[in-house]
Amino acid sequence: MKKNRIALAVSAVLMGPACASAQMAAAETLQEVVVSAKSGQGETTAIAPNTPSPDYGISNARMADFNVVNPEDALKYAPNLAVRKRFIGDINSIISVRSTNSRQSAHGLVYADGLLLSNLLGSDYSFPPRWSLVNAAEIERVDVLYGPYSALYPGNSLGATVLISTHTPERFEGDAGIQFFTQRFSQYGTHDSFNGFHANAYVGDKIGAFSYLVSVDREDSKSQPLSFYTAARSTTRATSADKPVTGAFFDRDQTGADRVVMGVNGEGITHTVQDQLKVKLGYDITNTLQAQFTAAYWQQDRSSATGSYLRDAAGNVVSNGNVNIGGYRYVIPANAFAPGNGEDARWLYGLSLRTRNETGWNFSGVASLFNVSKDISRTASTAGSGPGTVTFGDGTGWRTLDLKADYRPQRLQGGHWVTFGYHYDNYKLSNTTYNTSDWEAAAVTGFNSAFAGKTETQALYAQDAWYFAQDWKLIPGLRFEHWRAYDGSRSVPGVALGYATRSESNWSPKLALEKAIGQDWLGRLSLGQAYRYPTVSELFQGRITGTSLVNNDPNLKPERSFSKDLTFERTLEASRFRVSLYEDDIRDALVNQTDTTVFPAVTSFQNVDRVRTRGIELAYEAQDLFINGFDLSASGAYNHSKTLENAKNPASVGKYFYRIPQWRANLVGTYRITPAWSGTLAMTYSGRQYNTLDNSDVNPDTFGGTSSFLTFDVKLNYRPARNVRLALGIDNLTDQRYYVYHPYPGRTFYAEAKVSY
Repeated sequence: MKKNRIALAVSAVLMGPACASAQMAAAETLQEVVVSAKSGQGETTAIAPNTPSPDYGISNARMADFNVVNPEDALKYAPNLAVRKRFIGDINSIISVRSTNSRQSAHGLVYADGLLLSNLLGSDYSFPPRWSLVNAAEIERVDVLYGPYSALYPGNSLGATVLISTHTPERFEGDAGIQFFTQRFSQYGTHDSFNGFHANAYVGDKIGAFSYLVSVDREDSKSQPLSFYTAARSTTRATSADKPVTGAFFDRDQTGADRVVMGVNGEGITHTVQDQLKVKLGYDITNTLQAQFTAAYWQQDRSSATGSYLRDAAGNVVSNGNVNIGGYRYVIPANAFAPGNGEDARWLYGLSLRTRNETGWNFSGVASLFNVSKDISRTASTAGSGPGTVTFGDGTGWRTLDLKADYRPQRLQGGHWVTFGYHYDNYKLSNTTYNTSDWEAAAVTGFNSAFAGKTETQALYAQDAWYFAQDWKLIPGLRFEHWRAYDGSRSVPGVALGYATRSESNWSPKLALEKAIGQDWLGRLSLGQAYRYPTVSELFQGRITGTSLVNNDPNLKPERSFSKDLTFERTLEASRFRVSLYEDDIRDALVNQTDTTVFPAVTSFQNVDRVRTRGIELAYEAQDLFINGFDLSASGAYNHSKTLENAKNPASVGKYFYRIPQWRANLVGTYRITPAWSGTLAMTYSGRQYNTLDNSDVNPDTFGGTSSFLTFDVKLNYRPARNVRLALGIDNLTDQRYYVYHPYPGRTFYAEAKVSY
């Protein structure tokens, strides 16, 4: 830790004399050179000036070339990045990028117009960004920053920071669209079609200094089976008391062991109906001062359908009890095929005030409030009606405040572009579970369990961009954070445990050096220290045995990362090429793992001593390549991620860190055949990865495994008129069956129509 800080400080000191000499030489130079990275061939981006990070950007015009239903689909071909999206409408879509896997949701930040959508109440598949608070049709563009190199963002930027910019109308306009989609999915005893539709619309205008945009969105979607009930192959002979059944399937699990698959369980076939209403109001107080207010409401009804494949001699469904499969006994618990359902409702409020001066001082203030007004999950105890549990998460949410000021000198050469600011966030999580006599009616019969807690972070940061010589720029930054966790509690009937307040304070230095090489090339070395603090769920969610709490650790340490990135990029009028070498060295990584050094073993969120990832990324995009109308984007990445130290699970040391593929690649070509017709063909490749820290899942291409895969997507757009677009598309063209624990969708067909005015 101290070595990392010293390295940054020494680098700055050693550069000092050279910088001073270069600045004197620059004073004699008449020509001013501004060194800045571009994104998306010069389009306006939401990236703050002088951000010392590699980036990727996509406009709404380019998004129209892809099969986009939900906002996160905009990132489906981003370099070295994947979104864990199991089906259309999946609210558990998590970013996996560079050294961050698809269960580390707190390693990513997502903002929409400066409002935080990241759900930092936990770090796992059930705490994804709240993408649903953005209507895909209102997106102007999406930008991605790689790594924790900017002092403007907290340590959760370790993976990536996603900046969504939505549309602000300049005149009266409207947009309406509808999409239909379907897939035919066959696996084990399931052979069915799973369909859905998505409709959205918005209307907006600017009247003098006032602007508004009102949007609505509705989605009705049904997934393929997400989970299956399995059991290890039995060696116990059945008796006459065991019911003979048929319909089971035999295969091998992710470790290569023989197993029996008996039906669809868990999340099963998930049916979601989602609605969104959003209002964005803007007012130009002066020519350079703008205020904006956003209010968004989203609700969802969800249900998980399960079902046994097993049938008795009379053809009746068998869902529990002792059964005879192939002459061997299997004991199926009562809740093996338990269904569930629930309702959710979320509110997002945001208020911002910004100045827009070309030089001199600019100020901004952004406040947001995210409130969970309804969160009800019902789960049965058996395969049908009857008893179960109901969980309420109402009142959960977060609030944030960001104040920022920056000064841009009139003449950049030899000048300092300074940015400093203050950040505040507060997260509150409250979950209470009750027993019910009728799970569907949620008829409460008694208290089951509860946990709650809060975290709060305050931060001060400063960053400077010093154009100390022609073609040279130094970007030092420093972030101070004070974090605390408080009001933590866990209870079951007769026992309630509370936890003392915890706090941590840390400094995170940053340093980047940029050099313009000729007219087109830019080189940049970026270094950054980052802290990722434990979330409420990681600290306080667990269970109680007697008067002792197990399966969670309220004393978890924050993750500490020292990250490095060396990037070279070339930007021309119609193309951009980037190559980046990076390393993330993470101490005390927060991972859900099993402590194998104690008996019985305990599975919980724990600190893994050291994880290091090294990699290289290449990204290229071009317009009108070879022939007019042909656009191409291509990327490839190699990630070498290893667990270097792990005292609680020694078997994982030296093994690949889980859910990070060694290779990633994308290739997307779009040909604009005529002004009315265009077609896109896209390829995505993800290489070998593991689902366990000890790499024991040696059979990846099965339910529970984590596959390598190669998929192809196509889309054909037709514009019969300037304001009308019709399209047909297919994702997973070859109907490949692949898994990231859950099976991913099969071949999916799309049809859409869109009208704008």
